[in-house]
Amino acid sequence: MEERLQKLLAQAGYGSRRACEEFIVSGRVRVNGQAATLGQKADLSVDRVTLDGKALPRPESINLTYIALYKPRNVISAADGQDDRETVRSLIPLDGHLYPVGRLDFDSEGLILMTNDGELTNKLTHPRYGHEKEYRVLVARRPDEKQFEAWRRGVVLEDGDKTAPADVSFISSSGKGAWIRVVMGEGKKRQIREVGRLLGLPVVKIIRLRIGTLKLGNLKPRQWRHLTENEVLELKGEKGRMVENRTERVRDNRRHSTDRPKRVVTIKRTKLAPNEKPRTTDRPKRVPSEQSRKTNRSDRSRSTTKPRTPRH
Repeated sequence: MEERLQKLLAQAGYGSRRACEEFIVSGRVRVNGQAATLGQKADLSVDRVTLDGKALPRPESINLTYIALYKPRNVISAADGQDDRETVRSLIPLDGHLYPVGRLDFDSEGLILMTNDGELTNKLTHPRYGHEKEYRVLVARRPDEKQFEAWRRGVVLEDGDKTAPADVSFISSSGKGAWIRVVMGEGKKRQIREVGRLLGLPVVKIIRLRIGTLKLGNLKPRQWRHLTENEVLELKGEKGRMVENRTERVRDNRRHSTDRPKRVVTIKRTKLAPNEKPRTTDRPKRVPSEQSRKTNRSDRSRSTTKPRTPRH
């Protein structure tokens, strides 16, 4: 099946689709010996696609890897270094292609996802999916409510772009400054530092705590771990759908007190003959009134008294 070259490169672990597009534009990608063009498609079962002369493996032969890393300060969020500075890839002593998902500034720290899954990378970094990222930020001054409200609504940056609404809240004081919590669904370059500067809140430290459903947890700087199967499913959104479907089934099968079937009492009735009268036992009992009792007594007394015989 033919796929776009940037997608095939991403699936092979060479970075996000946007990064792979740069490989194609710079002429580093070839299809069957010919220089590739942006938008071109290929089928790895038929075509030979190479990057810098190295052929791409077939998708079924790629082992996907997912690693959570605590990036320390003064480390570049890149797979390959362009100078002598340390990169996040050098912190993981494993073979194969791994690249960071969700970049952090050189002087910021916290959670970085390292993987060779191009589809997941595209899903986590594309703006239309709006995956949240949570940060713990130390600012040099204590914010007031007006500064918080401005940050929450969005701030116009120097390049003219306005930041999307964010969830910003106070955590604790720290000397003359304060720790605040920032949750946002976008990630422009140095956005938190730029917004803080424009609002009069110089940023001292940034620690990323969460990317989507993946949390930093107890990792310390330079530590890393493999993701569990459940964490991968949650990032891809597959576990959420499974739980939702299961919840709906339980809800549908659950019996409430109002759903109990009502007990139906059946009364058998005997069909009477044409001239037959119902038995007295079948008739409802009537409670005689006081007037009817007097009438019944007088009737009984008259019926039991013998008529007097006149004397001659």
